[in-house]
Amino acid sequence: MTAQPSPRPPGGAVQEWIEKSLAQVDTVLVGKRHQVEQAMACLLAGGHLLIEDLPGMGKTVLSQALARTLGLSFNRIQFTSDVLPADILGISVFDRDGGAFEFHPGPVFAQVLLADEINRTSPKTQSALLEAMEEGQVTVEGATRPLPSPFFVIATQNPSTQAGTYPLPESQLDRFLMRIELGYPDPAAERDIIRGIDRRVLLDQLEPCIDGTQLGAMQQLAAEVRLSDALLDYVQRLVQHSRKDPACAWGLSPRGALALVRAARAWALIRGRQHVVPEDVQAVLPAVVEHRLREHADHGSSSGEALAQRLLAVVDVVN
Repeated sequence: MTAQPSPRPPGGAVQEWIEKSLAQVDTVLVGKRHQVEQAMACLLAGGHLLIEDLPGMGKTVLSQALARTLGLSFNRIQFTSDVLPADILGISVFDRDGGAFEFHPGPVFAQVLLADEINRTSPKTQSALLEAMEEGQVTVEGATRPLPSPFFVIATQNPSTQAGTYPLPESQLDRFLMRIELGYPDPAAERDIIRGIDRRVLLDQLEPCIDGTQLGAMQQLAAEVRLSDALLDYVQRLVQHSRKDPACAWGLSPRGALALVRAARAWALIRGRQHVVPEDVQAVLPAVVEHRLREHADHGSSSGEALAQRLLAVVDVVN
């Protein structure tokens, strides 16, 4: 059966839903409004989010707060070197009473999946998420099973300089629409955190601000945000420059260009606009492209931060 489109919300309701949701997440992740908005934009764009930072920065809190605020089912996988693909996807177990194998779904069957410290597990297990993230389904023992909708993966990874990490391959990185860092809180926010109630207690107190139907309507509206020919020209110039810049080992792929447009549309919706402006593209570009670019001189992990800023500085909005 074909899924029915979510009903279009009344005028003004979308901004009210978005602001209410963002404000509630702000109560548990203090001083990180911009990163919360980036995560929301990634979800509204139908993508997946990679958070790279030191342990203890609030990555797990952000994931749980979003799931609770948006009324979505949530599962968490703690990746370690001995986690196997079956631990993520699920496994069939023989039922002696029924005389048949019964599938026991793994934690991937949730609307929000927190893949915690994904780069601490083996490449084989990392790749088990590829089909799920790209196709919204998993194939186990020859049977294809759909995942819940929406399906939003928030993966966290520790810096590659830390011990016991396996760098994510480019094919895995490309599945993430956006990559962000939370960073240290400013002194005032950190003081509030230290003096305030335990974050776990605050998480337990969160109530859903919207439901799945409302979220689906917002995702549909994000996809319909207008993109003028002039803005499309700007995006194409950014992409073409990344491919011609001698500092880049490789340029942005068509998937990367599409990711930039999807994220810009979602950012415009969060800002209350029904059309994309250059500032929307510029706001999301670093989070969209940094993990997709690498300098020629870098033989290790991605070094796209400087390249992203270079794109913004060199490519004019108007040709």
